[in-house]
Amino acid sequence: MEQPKGTLVQTATEAVCEHIRSNQLKVGDEIPSEGQFALQLGVSRPVMREAFHALAALKMIDVGNGRRARVGAIDGSVMAASIGHAVNTAQVSLADVWDVRRTLELRTAELAARNRTEAQAAAIMAAAHTLEVCRDETTRTAADTAFHQTIALASGNQLFFQIVRSFEQMMHIAIPQAWAGRTTDQERQESVELHHEVARAIAERDDELARAAMESHFARSIGDLFHKTTA
Repeated sequence: MEQPKGTLVQTATEAVCEHIRSNQLKVGDEIPSEGQFALQLGVSRPVMREAFHALAALKMIDVGNGRRARVGAIDGSVMAASIGHAVNTAQVSLADVWDVRRTLELRTAELAARNRTEAQAAAIMAAAHTLEVCRDETTRTAADTAFHQTIALASGNQLFFQIVRSFEQMMHIAIPQAWAGRTTDQERQESVELHHEVARAIAERDDELARAAMESHFARSIGDLFHKTTA
């Protein structure tokens, strides 16, 4: 009895993943062609084409025109699409997302204080400075996003960076909302100072202070967003 096409495609995708794993291939290494896999597995070329397309969509392989498919690099955009779908379909709330963010970013701030390079420390300080002097919403949102992503990258853990990066789409909505909710100069200055406190602690390699400062940032800045939008 012939297997359903969906089952064949799943088997084919698993075979490609197993080939990568068993041969200990790294990012950028070439993998056999669709035709070679089809012959080896005894499936049709259309089945292998679907399997390759599925893996490419997940960024597990990189398929370019006119060249052999290669092992793909980790990409937070896949996670971002999944999280965005979960929020849009009410499977999780934005509050759930920010709670996860808060947990992660306390750790990234701590690790960034230990592992950051001079260039990364300067970039974090520059992003905090932009937040202080800029009044343009687009630039301010970009600076706030860069602030958190650079801290995650400075942690030295690529997975932290990709997870924080996966929140970028929602940050483009939440950051303007948060700043719009700070209606007084005192509230805006308080938020700016919280960013500076995190940046200074990381620059000074004070991991305990960096974690505490990030905790204050989330408790007061991000917390205010949900208190005001749910009141």
